Amino acid sequence: MHIGAQTPGRAPQREAMSKVDTAWLRMERPTNLMMITGVLMFSERLELDAFKQLIRERFLAFKRFRQKAVDTATGAHWETDPDFDIDWHVVLTALPGKAGKPELERLVSQLASTALDHAKPLWQFHLVERYGRGSALIARMHHCYADGIALVQVLLSLTDVSRHPKPGTDLPRAWLGKDGERVTQRFFDPAMQQFDRAMKMGGKVVEKSLEMYRDPSLAGVLAKEGGEIARELGNVLLLPDDPETPLKRPLGVSKRCAWAEPIPLEEVKTLSRALGCTVNDVLLAAVAGALRSWLLEAGFEPAGLTIRATVPVNLRPLEHAKKLGNHFGLVFLDLPIGEANPLRRLQRVADNMREIKSSRQAIMTFGVLAALGMAPSGVQRFALELFSRKGSAVATNVPGPQMPLFMAGAEVSDLMFWVPQTGSIGVGISILSYNGRVHFGLISDGKCISKPQEVIKRFQPEFETLLYATLMEDWTQTIHPEDAADTLRRLTSKQSA
Repeated sequence: MHIGAQTPGRAPQREAMSKVDTAWLRMERPTNLMMITGVLMFSERLELDAFKQLIRERFLAFKRFRQKAVDTATGAHWETDPDFDIDWHVVLTALPGKAGKPELERLVSQLASTALDHAKPLWQFHLVERYGRGSALIARMHHCYADGIALVQVLLSLTDVSRHPKPGTDLPRAWLGKDGERVTQRFFDPAMQQFDRAMKMGGKVVEKSLEMYRDPSLAGVLAKEGGEIARELGNVLLLPDDPETPLKRPLGVSKRCAWAEPIPLEEVKTLSRALGCTVNDVLLAAVAGALRSWLLEAGFEPAGLTIRATVPVNLRPLEHAKKLGNHFGLVFLDLPIGEANPLRRLQRVADNMREIKSSRQAIMTFGVLAALGMAPSGVQRFALELFSRKGSAVATNVPGPQMPLFMAGAEVSDLMFWVPQTGSIGVGISILSYNGRVHFGLISDGKCISKPQEVIKRFQPEFETLLYATLMEDWTQTIHPEDAADTLRRLTSKQSA
């Protein structure tokens, strides 16, 4: 009998799907598959039998991964697969030729462009037994099962902090360690105070927002009905569409994936402390610089332009850290690709991020997603396109464990993952820190960026440019910690003078 098979004669077990998970299930389009894709690289061989045993013991401990996502006219539900077969979900594959990074990037791109089979549970692992001196593992999971934060937790649950772990070793505890408070606050910020309010507002927000899109004068009416959350929706709906650039072309069905050589995390932290901004600000400013440089070489002049990236914000309470499902909202972050000066570019990113943190955008978008999960398909398509026209990319930044991890005895040397893009957005930017290094990756529609390697190779030089621009300033004057937040503004003001 297959793993998870039902007793003969009994109907499969069913469980209602949440509204937000339903929204992600129904968002799938041939041009944008709602699939989270990850790749882990190992410095030694990962054996197929050992990995399958790991899946049986830890991954399938989540009953959800034995269930199919079934969508009907009356709603979506989870249904236990009576024919579950682990051999379909864990697949052995091989790379051609030298089995190096270019070959692996092509395979990841191909799998990121291939839909999962909706007749089965929507996840799959592809084990490349020979990659360089070790192995590689490609993971694919439909977004309706979990958001990126939850997926990273699931993948980490398959790892250990030593090659031969002792019974009872707890990775989260080892990961958080002495500095657990800081990591916990950053990774699982329980921004749930207005969660219920956002859910209740969802239906009204979608109905009124469609009216307001046709008649912007209704913004005041919407604000009265929904307070701060509704005002956030009004602000987003009244944003102009993102400018036409090579990043906003009509989408195809082929995706391209690539990742850069990692950079030391301590260097990024040192720079962020010196300039009084966050690590995330520094990295996203480098992303904006890399996109600017690529556009210039492609013959497109971005002077004066700003594009937006939608950024997932975790709304999952700490006590639900290991639970599946989608518990996040989205915010719109400005990326000043038209700014030539790297320090001024960083200041604009930092200012925009501070403004976003004090807003209710994430709560608002979560409520809208919940409402869209139960809305007619025509309303879903309209709202999805409306929101996606206001951005050119999706950007994620996940802080991972700062220690080496092992999976079935094989050491994880590098890892990367990408969340799906929605609607007409064709570019996904992923930043992930692991074991003292920052990993940067890009997924793009082939019609937007046909060779993402041309963008990611610019990431480290852009960071170094920012670093050198900072080092060239006069640092003879001692900067006190309480004044650090004004350092970046002081430097950019001096350059403008």
